[in-house]
Amino acid sequence: MKMDRNNKVWTVRQQVIEDPASGLTIQFKLMPDGSPRLCIFGDLPFGNREFVFDKDGVEAGAGTALTGPCKPSWIREIEC
Repeated sequence: MKMDRNNKVWTVRQQVIEDPASGLTIQFKLMPDGSPRLCIFGDLPFGNREFVFDKDGVEAGAGTALTGPCKPSWIREIEC
């Protein structure tokens, strides 16, 4: 892991971003224990990816989901 020596803390809200150009879905989420996660879903060669961060925002681990669909099930259009 490389850390920029000028690193700064920033806040990202829980959200799902669908990028039509790449075909990827990116999800920022906060787990019940308070740990932030970054999930990347799509047609990736080695499966969907999940990155786990500690309470200070430092990467604590990463993994690949190789089985089952991992796209968030709560994505839906909002009715106005």
